[in-house]
Amino acid sequence: MEPQLLHTVADSVATVVIHHPGKLNAMTAAMWASLPPLLDELAAATEVRALVLTGEGGTFCSGADISTLRAGPEEAQGLAVRAEEALAAFPKPTLAAIRGHCVGGGSQLAAACDLRFAEEGSLFGVTPARLGIVYPASSTRRLVSLVGPATAKYLLFSGELIDAERALRTGLVDEVLPEGRLAERVAEFSGILVSRSQLTQAAAKEFADGRTDRDAYWTKQARAGADTAEGVAAFLERRRPRFTWTAPA
Repeated sequence: MEPQLLHTVADSVATVVIHHPGKLNAMTAAMWASLPPLLDELAAATEVRALVLTGEGGTFCSGADISTLRAGPEEAQGLAVRAEEALAAFPKPTLAAIRGHCVGGGSQLAAACDLRFAEEGSLFGVTPARLGIVYPASSTRRLVSLVGPATAKYLLFSGELIDAERALRTGLVDEVLPEGRLAERVAEFSGILVSRSQLTQAAAKEFADGRTDRDAYWTKQARAGADTAEGVAAFLERRRPRFTWTAPA
């Protein structure tokens, strides 16, 4: 099978798989370019309530496949930033499920997700200093927001790889799972995400990303929708809520 992004939708969760196992799931130019339109398609699908990004087999993504890029690292950086921004803007919760290498462009994609779960033994690295390129400002700010300036500088200045335990301590990942438990935990947590209010999640995602100018908009959405009343009723009746709010088209 040629390098590509594969996707499935099941139980309201879209799963996008980076498939290029012959090169540790390195992203080709075509793969980078295909991610934003794929995300647009999945965002518009009302049955999708959360998205999981992962890699084929035993690794997440080792970065860009430079051999497929006419202009080398500079072209890869531009494509990676567009894909990263599209992933960060995805309007529903996103979760990176990480095994093995999460390096270079792979770390950009993981950082652009809302949450990151990793398997023990995973390795993380932000490696522009190994290539002599300038890491994009937007990607640097996103990294700093996750791990703080000191750890961001360590990763960017050195290009060294860190293990999953250090990634957890510094905030780069949210959970580290024993070998063999990642898929089960991701499925479990995805089930939790899709059972919760999309209204709450969408507003929280914007506020957490700095969109505080939209407070009035989300207050209006809450008043016009039924999620709050349903949540309170379900709590009082000791049943699971049936939230119905979806993002306006």
